[in-house]
Amino acid sequence: MNALPLHIDGGTGVPLTEQIVNQIEAMIRSRRVLAGAKLPSIRQLAAEQRISRFPVIEAYDRLASRGLIQPKHGSGFYVANHVEERESNAGNCNPRLAEEESNQILQQFNYPGETLKLSSGFIPEAWRDVDGLTQAIRQSSRVDVPSVIDYAIPHGDTTLRQQVVMRINALGINADLPNVMITNGASQALDLIVRYMLKPGDTVLVEDPGYYNLFGLLKLQGVRLVGVPRLANGPDIDVAEALLKQHQPKLFFINTVFQNPTATNIAPQVAFRLLQLATQHGFTIVEDDIYADFQAVPTQRLASLDQFDRVIYVGGLSKTLSSSLRIGYLAANRELVKNLVDVKVLTSLGGTRFAESVAASLLERGTYRKYLERLRKRVRDSLSSAVQTLEGYGWDVFDEPGGGNFVWAKVPGIDDSAVLVDEAVKFGVTLAPGSYYRPNGEACPWVRINSAYAGDRRATRFFEAMTETAAARA
Repeated sequence: MNALPLHIDGGTGVPLTEQIVNQIEAMIRSRRVLAGAKLPSIRQLAAEQRISRFPVIEAYDRLASRGLIQPKHGSGFYVANHVEERESNAGNCNPRLAEEESNQILQQFNYPGETLKLSSGFIPEAWRDVDGLTQAIRQSSRVDVPSVIDYAIPHGDTTLRQQVVMRINALGINADLPNVMITNGASQALDLIVRYMLKPGDTVLVEDPGYYNLFGLLKLQGVRLVGVPRLANGPDIDVAEALLKQHQPKLFFINTVFQNPTATNIAPQVAFRLLQLATQHGFTIVEDDIYADFQAVPTQRLASLDQFDRVIYVGGLSKTLSSSLRIGYLAANRELVKNLVDVKVLTSLGGTRFAESVAASLLERGTYRKYLERLRKRVRDSLSSAVQTLEGYGWDVFDEPGGGNFVWAKVPGIDDSAVLVDEAVKFGVTLAPGSYYRPNGEACPWVRINSAYAGDRRATRFFEAMTETAAARA
């Protein structure tokens, strides 16, 4: 491509990166640079403007994160074929305010500080991008002062929602801004759905094993839970179909990717059949995809097949970015989102504008994407090592984990994992029994292992001892 007509001035006080981003974005949105056009290489643009390559690298990275340009390996950078129009903010002085339209949980926090929390749902602090977070926090405090004191608008920060739209579009889910709302973590998204769509006495299907916080939330609302066994390829379709003949569930809650706690993925044929059953029996599927960002190569999502007819899609950043920021999101048909926003206003007024501003900055600047690349490698390596360690000590692993940071494992010959919980204490290890992950607390031989901690010496001593204990019982 010929030289871009940029005017970069180092004496204005505006960072060079910002000048490059703003000018190229304006050219793309005004169609002065057309879709598919190749941009100058990083070296070429830096030479033309007589600047370092570093601001050009960062500028191209931000433009790619905004969905404006696409890098092609070995070829260069090209203008994206489809660029979303920004929402009109006319009449609004602040563009960000524009809007179109138990116990198991407590135990994660109450364990003695020196014990190894082997069933924890958190990734280690050392794996988090603390530097990127603190930088984004400083930036938001400086450039978006109202975010420090104001509520977020009910739908959530517009820039953050735009980023969410791009992320789920990449999964094949056709969403626009009116389809998306930001929530206080994925937990609030689930809570809003339960409050609005269910009443005491209603029946829902859940996975067995599954997410214990969801089970507690449903029971709190007087909802009847019916468990569907989770197999390696997803919910047991034959059992689900038989249960549907006995019950009339309103909802079916499902983890499709890196299911908690089995770490398995739903197979395409299972996803298709589930949607057929939803249409046939008139229930809605709540697709909890909270572990999506651990996955480098996307697999099938129910929402990508259904496009919000029978599916509500839930995701978030708390598992990867920061548990403290509490950023979740929900995508559904426009009318349902509007109604759920009304419930959100009644129960919490709005979200945390500062947290949403920080998250939006991290996504828009490409910081989060770079961090995910590093995190995925660490998670992949630790998962592989954990499976190898457990199997080396004679433990059984529930299929081959599809990814994420959980291993669902058991010791042959031990039928109730409560035994493992009691023994683990002797080694300075805390475990949650498998019964926590059953809809009605049934005894279970399996336990959830966080792969990040499976290599700790306390864990390996425990793994070995439990195998010896089981052998002595045989």
